[in-house]
Amino acid sequence: MASVSWDRLVDGVLSGDVRSLARLITRVENREPGWQEAMKALYPASGKAAVVGITGSPGAGKSTLTNAVAGLFAAQGRKIGVIAVDPSSPFSGGALLGDRLRMRESAVHPDVFIRSMATRGALGGLCQGARDVARIMAAFGKDLILIETVGVGQDEVEVVKAADCVMVVLTPGQGDGIQALKAGIMEIADIYVVNKADRDGADEVVADVLGMLSIAGGEGSPVLKTSAVTGAGIAELAEAVLAGIGRAKNRETWLRERVKAEILSLMENEILNSLVGKFGKNGALEKAVSGILDGKSDPYTAVEALLPGLSEAASGDGRR
Repeated sequence: MASVSWDRLVDGVLSGDVRSLARLITRVENREPGWQEAMKALYPASGKAAVVGITGSPGAGKSTLTNAVAGLFAAQGRKIGVIAVDPSSPFSGGALLGDRLRMRESAVHPDVFIRSMATRGALGGLCQGARDVARIMAAFGKDLILIETVGVGQDEVEVVKAADCVMVVLTPGQGDGIQALKAGIMEIADIYVVNKADRDGADEVVADVLGMLSIAGGEGSPVLKTSAVTGAGIAELAEAVLAGIGRAKNRETWLRERVKAEILSLMENEILNSLVGKFGKNGALEKAVSGILDGKSDPYTAVEALLPGLSEAASGDGRR
């Protein structure tokens, strides 16, 4: 059966057809020929949604918290998109969808659309993929998009940099408060959430975060206690998210940096794909791998041979 044309899918997304939304996201994620033209067509309609990043250590209850926040916003009449970044299956490369079971309540709401994304072991491309999916959801008509990440590593830091407001989810009893802050989250977080606050030690985690914020000069960031299971603190968190989005929209310098980062990300992916395709066809990459495995070369020499002159251009300052 022939696939639906890009134009029909774009028109379907702009007219609010859910099946077109799901199909177009899949084809863009797979980078099928024509994906860039589709994104260009959707771009003018994609600037109205706010994006919220939700990150934190595994086991912090991010999925349950995302479900609760999405459900509350949907009940208020907002149209919600959820991008759930999952670890990849080592066999199929697809997302492991176990955490999505915790979003069953909000998933059945007509104004909530949930999409899982596999990390696929990619560094860099994951961030752009999340941007693309968020943009498609925005063009579809979603006005608030939640990106829930799998953890607090470098991938996650890059993903949430694409958000207008970022919340970091911590829990008592795991000793993850300071560790999360050391992972680079301190610089990008707008809201700190101590989830599972009905457990012992929640006040200590709040005190630790407040102490770190005081040292770093970030006392303005709210630190909230929630229980996603009981619903405690969810309404206050929703209010903090909306306030955080409002502050983010006034950061002209930050917005410029975000656009610059997206341009560089797209350039990086295009250049890498072009080089992989070129060297894959002419056998140069396999030849370089064989040389390293035979002990005749090393990765650094291989790169210099594959990209002659690039190292000098990258390290030089333009002077002779």
